Amino acid sequence: MRRTRSRVVSSRLRALAVTLLFALLSPAALAQAPPEIEATMKKMLAAVQSGSLADFVAAGDAELKAGMTKPMLDSLSRELAPRLRLGYTAAFLGRLNQEGFTVYLWKLEFQDGKDDVLVTLAVKGGLVGGFVLS
Repeated sequence: MRRTRSRVVSSRLRALAVTLLFALLSPAALAQAPPEIEATMKKMLAAVQSGSLADFVAAGDAELKAGMTKPMLDSLSRELAPRLRLGYTAAFLGRLNQEGFTVYLWKLEFQDGKDDVLVTLAVKGGLVGGFVLS
C-alpha cells in the first residue's frame, strides 16, 4: 500500500512538473513584441529624450499627430529625458486587443533605481494611435 501511494504521489509530482514546464514555455510566457514594434517604441523614447516632436509622431496616425503638441512633449521630456539618458531596460510584458488596436506593454526599469514606468503603445494598421508612459 505504501509503495502504491508513493508511486501515485511521485506520478502526480511529475505531472505537475511537466505542466509547469509547459506553462513556462507557452507562447505567452515567451512572447516578444514584433521587432518593428519594439523599434518604434524605442524611437519614440529617443524622441522623448531629445524633445523632437517630428520624430515622436513620425510613426503616428493622424489623430496622434494632431493631438500631440510640442509643450506636451517638452513636459514629458523634462520629466523623463534625464532618466532615459542614464539608461534603462525595457521588458516586454505582453499585448492586448482593445477597440481595434493591438496594445503592446513594456516595463521600463531605469539605471537610477527609482520608479519603473509602464509603456503602452497602441497600434492599428501599422500606425501608432497612442503612446502612454505611466
